[in-house]
Amino acid sequence: MKHPTWIRTLLAVSLALNLGILAALVLRPARVAPPPAPAVHLPDYLALTPGQRTRWEALEAPFLHDLSSNWDDIRHRREALVRHIFAAAPDRAAIDAEQAAIVRLQAAQQQRVITQLLAERELLDTAQRERLLQLLLGRYAQEATEEELLHRK
Repeated sequence: MKHPTWIRTLLAVSLALNLGILAALVLRPARVAPPPAPAVHLPDYLALTPGQRTRWEALEAPFLHDLSSNWDDIRHRREALVRHIFAAAPDRAAIDAEQAAIVRLQAAQQQRVITQLLAERELLDTAQRERLLQLLLGRYAQEATEEELLHRK
C-alpha cells in the first residue's frame, strides 16, 4: 500500500516530536524537595534567661500535650473522611459531617496556637520576640501540606 509523501513526512515529524518529548521527560533533572528546616530548640535559639526558661517550660508542656492530642483527633477524622470519599457508595452527609468536625478541630488548634503565642510573647523581651517572629514567618513561608506535596509530584 502506497502512502503519499506528505503522510510519511507527517508520521516522521510526529514520531520525532514524541521521541523528543519522551527524551525531555527522561533527561530532565528530578525535582528534589527542599530539605526540612533544621529542628530549633527554642529556649536556646531565643537565649532565654533561667527565669524565662522555667516559665517557658510551664507553658510548653501542656500546650504540646494538647497539640498532640488535637492532631491525633484531626488525623482520625481525615482518615474517616477519606474512607467515606472512597467508599463503594459515598455518603455525602457523612463526608460533610467529617469535614465539619475537622474544621472545628482545626479552629480549636489554631486558637490553642494563638493563645500559646500570646503567652510566649508576654514572657519574651523585644529582641526575643523579633527572633521568634522571624523564625515563624520563615517557617510559614516554606510550609506545604502533605496533600500539596503529594499532588506536586
